[in-house]
Amino acid sequence: MDELLKDICQKKKYELEMTKSKCSFQTLEKLLPKKNNRGLKKILNDSQKNKNINIIAEIKKASPSAGEIIKEYVPEDIATQYEKSGAGAISILTESSFFKGNIEHLSTISQKTNIPLLRKDFIIDEYQILESKIYKADAILLIASVLNDKQIIKFIKIADEIGLDCIIETHSENELKRAINIDYPIIGINNRNLNNFTVDINNTLKLIKKVPNDFTIVGESGIKKFQDIRLYNDAGVYNFLIGESILTSKNIQKKFDELLNK
Repeated sequence: MDELLKDICQKKKYELEMTKSKCSFQTLEKLLPKKNNRGLKKILNDSQKNKNINIIAEIKKASPSAGEIIKEYVPEDIATQYEKSGAGAISILTESSFFKGNIEHLSTISQKTNIPLLRKDFIIDEYQILESKIYKADAILLIASVLNDKQIIKFIKIADEIGLDCIIETHSENELKRAINIDYPIIGINNRNLNNFTVDINNTLKLIKKVPNDFTIVGESGIKKFQDIRLYNDAGVYNFLIGESILTSKNIQKKFDELLNK
């Protein structure tokens, strides 16, 4: 694990200790809502099967690589624009120290939209899985770079028990092999190098060749135009997690039309 990831996870552990001191795991269990879900896994699988382009549109205020992305940050307004523009789902960055997110944005956006919500954060503790459900997420991201296989398997089981879908995020051939062995059907391939934060959109194109046909792949990071999406379609990828290129566009609807070739 590189130094930045270590710093993020260390900070997350500290924050979790503070949160747990205010609200115990047992209290979270009592607060869990019914096992309802807006069905991100189904949407992703259907898009792959039917060869339809599907965009998980990401909402984030900042990142370590880009700095502050949006000054006037009203996540629920962005989310409603995403849904109207054709997003199949919304990813919400909830990490606070490095990405300036907030877990409460999940519940706020849930009240304003009808499409699935993915909590994108550094999930390192089962406490966060219950927390995600309580704050109205439909799915969580499990990052292979910060979790071992036993943790991922355990977290998937907990998520399934309370009605959450998952995406296992990978960055390298080794992580991809691990995800395939775990045998969860949804795998994300991130084009961002977590050591230096450079982006290579060919990363997914290289790794997709190693993936059996019964997995659904989500291409992440660096997808900026329809030509990128068409290149991925030719390789069998139809689901995309796209953030900065939409967030920094002057017209969200126009950007979606461009990405979807409308």
